[in-house]
Amino acid sequence: MGGIIQEAKYSCALGSQQSVLAIPRAIPIIHAGPGCSARQFSYLSAGAGYQGEGYAGGAQIPSTNSTQNEVVFGGEKKLGKLIDATLDVMDGDLYVVMSGCTAGIVGDDVKQVAEDHSTKEKKVIGVDTAGFRGNNYKGHNLVLESLIEQFVGDVDEEIEPEKGLVNVFSVVPYQDVYWRGDLEEIKRILTGIGLKVNILFGYGSEGVSEWKNIPKAQLNIVLSPWVGLSAAKLCQRKYGTPFLHEPVLPVGLKATSAFLRRVGEALELDTDKVESFIKAEEKRYKKYFVSIGDFLADYSSYIPFDAYVSADDIYGVGISDFLENELGIEVVKVYDSSEPNNASKDRIKEKLESIKEGLGERVVFEGDNALIKEDIKKNIDERKTKSVIFGSSWDRELAYNTKSVLIYLSVPILEKVIVSKSYVGYNGGLQLIEDLYSGVLDKGFIAHTTVEK
Repeated sequence: MGGIIQEAKYSCALGSQQSVLAIPRAIPIIHAGPGCSARQFSYLSAGAGYQGEGYAGGAQIPSTNSTQNEVVFGGEKKLGKLIDATLDVMDGDLYVVMSGCTAGIVGDDVKQVAEDHSTKEKKVIGVDTAGFRGNNYKGHNLVLESLIEQFVGDVDEEIEPEKGLVNVFSVVPYQDVYWRGDLEEIKRILTGIGLKVNILFGYGSEGVSEWKNIPKAQLNIVLSPWVGLSAAKLCQRKYGTPFLHEPVLPVGLKATSAFLRRVGEALELDTDKVESFIKAEEKRYKKYFVSIGDFLADYSSYIPFDAYVSADDIYGVGISDFLENELGIEVVKVYDSSEPNNASKDRIKEKLESIKEGLGERVVFEGDNALIKEDIKKNIDERKTKSVIFGSSWDRELAYNTKSVLIYLSVPILEKVIVSKSYVGYNGGLQLIEDLYSGVLDKGFIAHTTVEK
């Protein structure tokens, strides 16, 4: 039975307009009711650390703003006019028509309309992202699959894979508030072991040329429990490209080194080159880590012993692994807000169980953050230990009232401006350590330690 979600930590499928915007010079064209696109931007960009409009985002996004007339008589004609006008006035390398609930209910065929208005010089594709199709994680998957089917397309002749070329399917742009820095770090560490990386989204991507290059990859890497997995399987069917599924986003030294070694094995890379990069990164990482030894000794009584991870499963599992196996902080519960299907839930539980015995049974799949907060408060009151909460702006008051450290990890985030921050990889692990232990000293936030006046 359905109910009201008080504090959602995701958007609807149309929120994947932000995934399109994350591809350099790609332009979404929205076929939906008035305000639908603006609300997606408001929540997933302005409400996710004030990330800005970017190229063709925000108020620049074309929309049909469908009214009652389109509901009664259909909106395909109006959409066609909007596409033509967009192609005339907006300079892009790819145009993606996306439907909202109104178009989905009426049955407007956005894929066909897009195909009718697509040209050799200006490619237009269509994606059914009506809100009732699911949340924006599922919408992101629909965009990935549609880009592969309609834009990358079939290959007429047998492809010779380019040695060392990989495609990465991982975090959801904007929904992952640190997506820009995360993708840069993922590309950096994979390049470090000798690979050429199609990162596909963000400032490190070359845009549509990378997407067109997808069939030439030697391997697809899925860094997520389930998001992007369907796209990798589609590439395997269409192009014969094998994929490596890594359900845990690597955070910190141990997980990142292990991840790079598995990639190296899968591609049969030069072991000496892989180990040389890992050795240099670990040496640097350990020097920084040792430098906080005095702090850990002096403030040990103030450092949190318990952690509550409230995020999507892409980040939540990786953060839990880092806390348990690198910092020695107990993860009391993991709250997965991304609404995976049953098969993915089993995979997530299994992965958490491999991190620590019993952790797989302590994951809660819940999309309402108000209910999550109630459960965290109950556990903190019962355990009476210092805690760190990985959450969002929804959790700020809870953290203050329970004197817990709050680490921002998911939307919405209204108290921070996010530029290039990341918690992924070697650099991300160090950044997380810095933020976590800085929270212990932040008297205006929640810790109230001896530095308080």
